[in-house]
Amino acid sequence: MTTPRTVSKSSSPILLLVVFIAGFLAGVGFAVYKMGPAATQPATGQEGAQQIPEETAQAIAQLESQVTKDPKDYQSWIKLGHHYFDTDQPEKAIQAYTQSLTLHSGDANLLTDLGVMYRNTGQKEKAIESFDKAWAMDPKHEPSRLNKGIVLLFDMNDPEGAIASWEELLRLNPEAKMTDGSSVREFVAHIKDEVAKQPKQ
Repeated sequence: MTTPRTVSKSSSPILLLVVFIAGFLAGVGFAVYKMGPAATQPATGQEGAQQIPEETAQAIAQLESQVTKDPKDYQSWIKLGHHYFDTDQPEKAIQAYTQSLTLHSGDANLLTDLGVMYRNTGQKEKAIESFDKAWAMDPKHEPSRLNKGIVLLFDMNDPEGAIASWEELLRLNPEAKMTDGSSVREFVAHIKDEVAKQPKQ
């Protein structure tokens, strides 16, 4: 689970709104849709901070060897990126995903994974760009809209933008859920209520 960014007490009303909403939705995380079989918690931003299981370390070593032998093997680059994602190595994941995308157009899930990794390295604008590319590639792709809203709200202090992204999601799926199982529709209504309470600038 991710923790929304903290802000100082001297923040603007919009930033204070983010703090209030963060309390309401403490620990909301990204919806991670991977090409591999498992979805994991987002990385902490600390490269290699966790102990990598031996089996995973071996798989990474094999894939690194494979892409060294055949740099045009985009599927191995993708698999390698997923392993880096799973082991809290976002910078390496970005490199692997980006390399795969230079060789192949990828898909909306891959672009969304890339966006999550950009977000976990503090590159919020690139995260948004990746989510938008995923949406353009697949207009019915739900995770990209959900994740874009999270970045807009918690990282860019833009509740209006987050609402717009989530309303696009709700047009696709009126019953959409946050990653903690709560209703996106109810959360959007809550944000709108809090925005309405804020003093005009």
